Amino acid sequence: MTDSINQRKAEHIQITLNEKVTGNEITTGLERVHFIHNALPEIDFPEISIESEFVGLKRPTPFMISSMTGGAAFAETINRNLAIAAEEKGWIFALGSMRALIESDEHRSSFQVREYAPSVPIIANLGAVQLNYGFGVDKCRQIIEMSDANMLVLHLNSIQEVIQPNGDLNFKDLLVKIEELTKTVGVPVGVKEVGWGIDGQTAKKLCDVGISFIDVAGAGGTSWSQVEKYRSNDPIKRAAAETFSVWGNPTVDCIVSVREEIGNQSIVASGGMYTGLDAAKSIALGADVVGFGRSILKEATQSVEDVIQVMETKELELRIAMFGVGAASIEELKNSERVVYTKR
Repeated sequence: MTDSINQRKAEHIQITLNEKVTGNEITTGLERVHFIHNALPEIDFPEISIESEFVGLKRPTPFMISSMTGGAAFAETINRNLAIAAEEKGWIFALGSMRALIESDEHRSSFQVREYAPSVPIIANLGAVQLNYGFGVDKCRQIIEMSDANMLVLHLNSIQEVIQPNGDLNFKDLLVKIEELTKTVGVPVGVKEVGWGIDGQTAKKLCDVGISFIDVAGAGGTSWSQVEKYRSNDPIKRAAAETFSVWGNPTVDCIVSVREEIGNQSIVASGGMYTGLDAAKSIALGADVVGFGRSILKEATQSVEDVIQVMETKELELRIAMFGVGAASIEELKNSERVVYTKR
């Protein structure tokens, strides 16, 4: 293949670790969310529970390792460390884009982490646009089976595909194909963005055709047009990528918009999440689960212990925020009247 998919995955890791890949002049909106401190919480800190529920599954935490990588040599180390840590802490583990699992024999084991995480939910991942490029229900079942995944997430990355060399640009008639997939693939199917955000109107269309969860993946974190800018040798595309470094729907606005539209389906808040306080704000606005990606990538390149330490830090920060508003459970945090959100 031109632009080898394995080479691309390796370059994505190095660029994300070493370059400025966040957008310009756009934030998650988390700075517009504040808690009113409760000086008399009337709860015992050790009794605070961060147990949560996601797509009908009871979980010990409301945290997810967001889709990041696979299909490259270094990705095997990263995903192994993440999987072992996820098993230790009970975090949901979403794998990186798995087209490489079908199209290349190299580094398939980077996606096959079930042996390291026997009890946690694992989410397989495919670009939704691939449904227009030969990936039907059978191939989706294949990546689910090969990874022993519990769910599938389809990612929407239209702007990335434009900037990416040889990108797949036909996004026509995907909704009807997504509906067919939800009815036949045999596991819950979610949809995520890759850093420009899903709004409530789009989320409702997706949930109306059977989607089980929406990962908003809003703007303010990693911008994949910025990532692809560093890979491109095309001066026109590089210039265009820079123009779109200000593009996207801030993460908090996505959470609020989607929650207003979709009712009971699960929402994942991702896109620029760094701390447990970020998670607390997102949950108070309506998220069920909070996904961390690039903010734990460096630790994942180092050791399992480093990943666990950063996980435990985020869990403690969430508990402190809950203590600070007097919420003894995730449900109480969701219903707290001590969150103040200012629209743009």
